[in-house]
Amino acid sequence: FLSAPYPHPQPPHPLPTESSTMPLPLPAVGTVPASAIAPVAAAAAAAPLRYRPIRLRASPSTVSSPSTSAISSPPPPPSARHSRKHLAGRGDAPARPSKGRVFFLDVNPICFRGSQRSLSAFARWLALFFTHVSLRDPVVAVFDGAGGNEYRRRLLPSYKAHRTRGVGTGADSRVVDVLRECNVPVVQVDGYEADDVVATLTEQVLQKGYRVVIASPDKDFKQLISEDVQLVMPIPEIGRWSFYTLRHYVAQYKCDPTVDLSLRCFMGDEADGVPGIQHLAPGFGRKTAVKLLNKHGSLENLLNTAAVRTVGKEYAQDVLVKHADYLRKNYEVLSLKRDVNVQLDDRWLSARDTCNDTSVLSDFILKFSKG
Repeated sequence: FLSAPYPHPQPPHPLPTESSTMPLPLPAVGTVPASAIAPVAAAAAAAPLRYRPIRLRASPSTVSSPSTSAISSPPPPPSARHSRKHLAGRGDAPARPSKGRVFFLDVNPICFRGSQRSLSAFARWLALFFTHVSLRDPVVAVFDGAGGNEYRRRLLPSYKAHRTRGVGTGADSRVVDVLRECNVPVVQVDGYEADDVVATLTEQVLQKGYRVVIASPDKDFKQLISEDVQLVMPIPEIGRWSFYTLRHYVAQYKCDPTVDLSLRCFMGDEADGVPGIQHLAPGFGRKTAVKLLNKHGSLENLLNTAAVRTVGKEYAQDVLVKHADYLRKNYEVLSLKRDVNVQLDDRWLSARDTCNDTSVLSDFILKFSKG
């Protein structure tokens, strides 16, 4: 289903019934054929570069202070809102997409093999991505900015505390050069993580009538999923990219992505050093959180209601009242900011020139095959 210019990423698998315990399988996007990265003739002339990397430095006046401003932004446009009733087209047949797609590539995670940096892993994931996923659709590459997670660490010192500062962040000049030569614009905003930049640019792309596909294994992006926003994730176990859509989310979590962020405030995020509520209230689990959030819609609504009346069993009510500030802090740490000082360039919405892909990536793979 990925051979068309704008392949519909919805999986062909039916949603499991409510009694099913198996999550909806991800549609895998194939491995790289040898021909996709075969070297070209030495005499082939390299096409001129189209984009230069963009590095923005947010001044103190433009960097938002750690506050709830990022979670009280204006409501998204209709195209970005979630709706379960539109999961399938008429007659349960998937509706053909009518909008163009824009891909945001979260570069840093694909530059690693396990916990070690690997230029070879980056090149092979990028070759897969260009050949089987994005095709000629526009791609914007995003990197973490210098000091991007400092404001979250001020809020919660345990946030990514297990990661050495400076390791795994920033843009490797060799990686940037490859992306430039493949006609991919590069964006990095000092003071912000790549996730926040992607979230901000996603809102701008949706307002222009496009769909968004975020290429990243980072589960933080699940809070952005909608009919017009989906993920495509690298799966190291099978060496493929796999689409993850609104249907996958609902099948996996039995709730709408609009409550994803609120749910994670209860459950925490071990990978990012954000503890959940379980160490304070071991009996308050996912099932209780999902039930309450599905009823009240958001963490803030739930906490505000619990402050004035009973919303559940005595134990759950006690947790919501006693640990409201703790949950609100988790929300502030885990929520992606939508107000980064970055502006979408309309040139980024044009079809990507792929003429350099084969030669650039094959040379890079050969050079760093053991990296």
